[in-house]
Amino acid sequence: MIRRLLVANRGEIAVRVARGAREAGIVPLGIYSQADASAYHLRFVDDARCVGPAPATQSYLDIDAVVAAGVAMGADAVHPGYGFLSERPAFARAAGAAGMIFVGPPADAMAAMGSKIEAKRRVREFDVPAVPGYDGDDQTLATLRTQAERIGFPL
Repeated sequence: MIRRLLVANRGEIAVRVARGAREAGIVPLGIYSQADASAYHLRFVDDARCVGPAPATQSYLDIDAVVAAGVAMGADAVHPGYGFLSERPAFARAAGAAGMIFVGPPADAMAAMGSKIEAKRRVREFDVPAVPGYDGDDQTLATLRTQAERIGFPL
């Protein structure tokens, strides 16, 4: 059961996730950069930690800092919100290694779906319709022309 949820984001998405958590009886926790110390989303969390300086690459995208903040606040789980770390398999793995539930798809699913070619290969295994195309390794002009003729025009 999730009792304390770290919302690893800022802005409107953090507000929405925090409100939803509270409605579900879960304590919402937050993060902020030094520039966001008085940001609006912090009004909706019970506790928050600074994860670094203003540049997102040094704060909201710093996996170690975000995970450490969650651990310090006793988070059972972490919700990435949108953008920032939401599509980073390394973040999902780090959260799990720190004992937190990652609220989102498993890291392996994120990694697989992060590549359009790999995603198409995987869904085709289950006979899911996919847009026709060529995703082979041979990217020579001759092969691409042959594949374009096979697929049909317009491309």
